[in-house]
Amino acid sequence: MRLSVGYRWWAISILLAFSVVTWAQMDQPVHKIVYHINFANPVQQRNALRNIQAHLNSVEKGSLDLIVVLHGRGLSMLLYPSAAENLRSLDPGNANEVMQAQIDGLRNQGIHFRVCATSARLRNIEITEHLYNVDEADIIYSGVAELAKLQMAGYTYIKP
Repeated sequence: MRLSVGYRWWAISILLAFSVVTWAQMDQPVHKIVYHINFANPVQQRNALRNIQAHLNSVEKGSLDLIVVLHGRGLSMLLYPSAAENLRSLDPGNANEVMQAQIDGLRNQGIHFRVCATSARLRNIEITEHLYNVDEADIIYSGVAELAKLQMAGYTYIKP
């Protein structure tokens, strides 16, 4: 079966248009970033969340894959206010509704928070009882191992 000249040009035009769209999509890289939080200082934690929001605001929507790895004293960022009173192993400085709202706002923008199970175990923290809005998928065995894995996968490391 032989195609008419007009039909062939139409088919070639469609293929070229598709190629241009595909090439343009390939030209928009995804920024892969991991923020490392292992400190309990409330001011530093609030500043870290502001940095993350500024990072989100500075890139094209959908072009950022950002993960926050929390381990050690950094788990205090997710403490429930009621848990902070009973846990002496973490500084409760950010255990409040304002911090929870900031974290929810970042999550709603696609930011993932990963929580170190080893740090929680060593500090007698029950993740589901003491930490705010942590799902099973958010729990990692080791914060430092997760940081290394993500860096090997091409994530840029940031320590605010």
